Amino acid sequence: MADLDFDTNPRYKMNGLPDAVKMNQLQNLLHDALISTEHVQQCAIVRRKDCSVRASSVGFNLYHDQVQILLDSFKNPPQTREEGIYFDDRQFKCVRADKTSIYGKCENRGLILVKTLTLLVIATYSDSMYPSVCVEAVEKLEH
Repeated sequence: MADLDFDTNPRYKMNGLPDAVKMNQLQNLLHDALISTEHVQQCAIVRRKDCSVRASSVGFNLYHDQVQILLDSFKNPPQTREEGIYFDDRQFKCVRADKTSIYGKCENRGLILVKTLTLLVIATYSDSMYPSVCVEAVEKLEH
C-alpha cells in the first residue's frame, strides 16, 4: 500500500484545494472502492502519525484511543494472533496478523486492518457479506 500515501505521493497532490475538498475525495474513494462492493459494512482511512480520521463511512466513529490500540496490534503480530484484537466493545479472534494486514472475526462480524507507510485502512463486514470480497477490496487500495 505504499502507493496509497496521500501526504507524499504526487498522484494524490491537490495543491490549492481546501482540506474539506480533499476529505470529500477520500469519502468518495471509500464509497466507490469499499462500500459500493456491498461487502464492506463500515470503513475508515486514518493517518497513522496522529491517529486522525481522514475519512470514514457514515456513522463509523473512531476515537484516538481506539485507533492507537489498532495500530499497536501491528507491533507484535504473534501476540496479536494469540490474544486477538479488542475493537468496538468486542474481542475479535485474530485470523491473520502480519506487518501489514490483520484480520479478525467475532461472532457474525469481521474486522480488516491494512497498514500503509502513512495510513491505516479499517473495514468491517457482517455475516451477510463475503469476507473474501471485503479483504480483496481493502487490499486492492494499495494498487
